[in-house]
Amino acid sequence: MRPFYPLLLLLLLVGAPAAQAQRIVFSGRITEASTGKPVPFASVFVRGTTQGATADETGRYQLTVTGPVDTLAASAIGFTTLKKKVSTTAGAQTVHFALGSGSVSLGEVVVRPRENPAYRILRRVQQQKSRNNKGSLTAFEFDSYNRTEVALNNLPDAVSRRRVLRQLTQVADSLGVGRDANGRAMVPVFASEVLSKYYQLNEPLRRREEIRRTQMRGATPREGSVVSQIMGSSFQDWDFYRNWQQLLGKDFISPIADGWKFTYEYELQDSVLVGSDFCYRIGVQPRRPQDLAFVGTIWITTDTYALRKLDLVVSPEANLNFVERVAVQQELVPSSAGPGLPRRTHVVIGIRPTKGSTGIAARFTTINSGFVANQPRPLPFYDRPLETAADAFDVPKGFFEQNRPDTLSQQERATLMVLDTVRKLPAVRSLLELADVAVNGYYRAGKIDWGPLLSTYSFNNIEGHRLRFGFRTTPEWSRDWLLRTYLAYGTRDGRFKYGLRVQRVLDRRHWTVTNFEHRRDLDQVALLDNDYALENPLFEASARLGNISGSRPLIRDLTTLSLQSDLFRGFTQRVILRRQRFQPLYPFAYYTREFAPGAPTNDRFDLSELVLESRYARDEVLVPDNRNRRTAIGLKRWPVFTVRYTLGVDDVLGSDFRYHKLNLLIDQSIRLGQVGRLDYRLDAGYIPSTVPYPVLKTHLGNQSPFYNAGAFNLMRYFEFVSDRYVALRAENLFDGFLLNSLPAIKQLNWRLVATGNVLWGGVSEANRRIIPREDPVNGGPLPAFQSLGRLPYAEVGYGVENILRVARVDFLHRLTYRNSPGARTFGVKVSLQFKL
Repeated sequence: MRPFYPLLLLLLLVGAPAAQAQRIVFSGRITEASTGKPVPFASVFVRGTTQGATADETGRYQLTVTGPVDTLAASAIGFTTLKKKVSTTAGAQTVHFALGSGSVSLGEVVVRPRENPAYRILRRVQQQKSRNNKGSLTAFEFDSYNRTEVALNNLPDAVSRRRVLRQLTQVADSLGVGRDANGRAMVPVFASEVLSKYYQLNEPLRRREEIRRTQMRGATPREGSVVSQIMGSSFQDWDFYRNWQQLLGKDFISPIADGWKFTYEYELQDSVLVGSDFCYRIGVQPRRPQDLAFVGTIWITTDTYALRKLDLVVSPEANLNFVERVAVQQELVPSSAGPGLPRRTHVVIGIRPTKGSTGIAARFTTINSGFVANQPRPLPFYDRPLETAADAFDVPKGFFEQNRPDTLSQQERATLMVLDTVRKLPAVRSLLELADVAVNGYYRAGKIDWGPLLSTYSFNNIEGHRLRFGFRTTPEWSRDWLLRTYLAYGTRDGRFKYGLRVQRVLDRRHWTVTNFEHRRDLDQVALLDNDYALENPLFEASARLGNISGSRPLIRDLTTLSLQSDLFRGFTQRVILRRQRFQPLYPFAYYTREFAPGAPTNDRFDLSELVLESRYARDEVLVPDNRNRRTAIGLKRWPVFTVRYTLGVDDVLGSDFRYHKLNLLIDQSIRLGQVGRLDYRLDAGYIPSTVPYPVLKTHLGNQSPFYNAGAFNLMRYFEFVSDRYVALRAENLFDGFLLNSLPAIKQLNWRLVATGNVLWGGVSEANRRIIPREDPVNGGPLPAFQSLGRLPYAEVGYGVENILRVARVDFLHRLTYRNSPGARTFGVKVSLQFKL
């Protein structure tokens, strides 16, 4: 290829003077042919090129072009495009245009002195938003086709020589898959096609999608997995009438949002015909490049001021991680009732961890047809948001070739041929197995998953070296039954621990599931009744390793029988019968009758419980996977309420106490516009009974170096216990707010966070007196517990996330109980996260 470079240089040197010689400067004025009045902001351009200019408010323009030009054109909204022959002689030329009225009657656009003419159009868009938004329809439905294509790009030479990628590249080259602009291989890895029927009811908001046929090729997820089911229209709802477009877990402001003028700059570029609609073509770009906003073009109809078409990309300088490019093209058509519905949407997402690393390019194509508006179905019809036909994955040969609504390009056909070959390669099969272990933590052998592998070994001062071995069944073994079991052994305590869980799906329509579980294992009082807060893997691992004596270890036998079902969409009922036996591994005792020295005591106890739980999540979408679990997909606007009542009964299966527990949990994530997103959790509980403190609420502290949003991060393990409490946790993620505006800081893409935790609580006198002060067996004081006084516990924090794209640092201050023994009034916690 070396001889090519001198030739290219020669062509450039020869061509440069010629280009300079063809420089022509046009100027003139654009007026109305009938009145002679100026046409402000008209467009002057050379057809078939990107060379053009916009006239000022007096109709005057100046356009400099290069290359031979023989025709110049001028156009404006409401006027017929006029073309004029011009001289090809270099230099300056004066060309005036007198435009005649067009055949389309346009709405009046009043141009205020020195005001951007696009602003008037955007104001009309806001005025007509409620009429044009598909949310104004009672209901709508359509047939949908979705195609997803994923490929690797920018493969470095060292990477492309690896066995797996070398085999993929050879197959791609042999079947004619093109290479990128740098000559590097584009390696297809996955593609899917989905045909479905989509339904939406707007009041109340309900969505339903029926997956009728789906076909996956290449390195595909397992059939029935969550990923295999979320490739339809339900999870690719691009609606720019909403103020915020949710993408990749982030909130991007729409170019036609209510606060459009504070976020975007607009340029009225031209008036064009889109289909049968005459439209304003308007360029958009964010005022601050680092904002989560779009750059590109929108087309607004001149009669109804509706969004007709858009071609947008996420601002290249937006505060995002790993995302190289996001491009969205969409075309809308008016429904029979007026508001537009998306006919075609094309999305391209490019992801690259670092500048020179291998990237991933994903393309999503959605084509909708058969629109029906304002014909709602009976409400129960929408209760199941996702319905996958039993034979959806059994696709006859040639089905999509006959039912695909568009025609594949030569490149796309070659891609599918490559993917049909991919899974047959031995190296690819081995890589997929390894990836499955890394994601799921289990190794699949036949119809059994062995693991979880990360729990195979651990160490703490009670058990010593802990070895664990377990497995679970797969849908290949049974679609409706799930069996999970494990056996563990501690080298220091010499105890075997074990667990067995059996699950049966009785009815998938209402997700009626029964569970039986029995296990005997080491647990800690400090972690009891805090399962929902153990969401940070680093925190949970650290809390169960090392010296755990301070968190009051015990052996717990647990037997549970439960039944849950959805009464209707979002409203889940659960009934649990539970028996527990506690054997503390630290000095412990409680009075069995009288609360006085010398009264009978016991150092272990049994519980028999009936638990009733109701959970309401108005707009939550739950997708069942192939392990008979349900995963919440997408962001929720409405709070999630969970109410739980626990009745402890005595003298049943040897139980020792009768008691009541009430608990209310409220979770919500609130979008705050430019200042990010606020997540809060309200947790309230009341235990009006007399029981030992392991049955009360032990508030979760955090002595690890890792931040945990579900814990009180400057509270010690087992520092406070309550029988009545209200806890409020709040976290505000500011994204790029403030830091995006600081010249020296914005290049780092850091993001501010703020946190606050408040806890009110207390313990009744009876629950204090049930614990003796001295050990009745060995003598000496017994470990006591502490409760809150009239003053609430409070801590606040501030920090920065997205440090080096993965790290977060929180600086925390304890505001109350600062003089408690061992209290830390200030702390720094770190965490790792992978967020876009």
